[in-house]
Amino acid sequence: MSKALLGKLLAEGIGTFALVFCGTGAIVIDHLQNGVITHLGIALTFGLIVTAMIYATGEKSGAHLNPAVSLAFWAAGKFPGREVFPYALAQILGGTLASLLLRLLFPETPTLGETLPAGGVGQSFVLEVVLAFFLMFVIIQVATGSKEVGIMAGLAIGLTVLLEALFAGPVTGASMNPARSLAPALVMGNFKHLWIYLLAPVTGALLGILAWRGIQST
Repeated sequence: MSKALLGKLLAEGIGTFALVFCGTGAIVIDHLQNGVITHLGIALTFGLIVTAMIYATGEKSGAHLNPAVSLAFWAAGKFPGREVFPYALAQILGGTLASLLLRLLFPETPTLGETLPAGGVGQSFVLEVVLAFFLMFVIIQVATGSKEVGIMAGLAIGLTVLLEALFAGPVTGASMNPARSLAPALVMGNFKHLWIYLLAPVTGALLGILAWRGIQST
């Protein structure tokens, strides 16, 4: 493994660690402290940490922070296929370490911010596909190559995450990210409905690339 790739993977791991630690940490603390953070606060936390990590790691790794995004950038011809799996592994490892730390800090919590459907399985799957579609469509439009960099990219992507968490969070958890959902599921050993949050974000992100290609070709 080259030194350059190792640096990128470290950036992706740290960025995804921050995303899961702060985002799902807000859910854990909100539950344990009788709703002090509120749903709005949780959505803001996710949006703000994504924005911050884009500014912090975007120049180095592209700040994908999401296996579905890495795969979609490859599908768009903007990211080397040989780096998709290492990126995904770094993202999942970073997220899992964050969930492990949260479990250590808050052993009394019955959940680590796991994403579980509040309604029907089909409803949650479709919603997650649409959420990931919107997110990837925004990302590909504002990114430079496979990098989410620049003032506008950070704001646009962070605000998209915030918006989607605001309106869809109570129904699906608004994951949009397999690493974000897999990490707490692994630590808690709860894999019920996990397939939704692995398959739907990838499907939505790839559809976002198809929409982007359609716009670029006209």
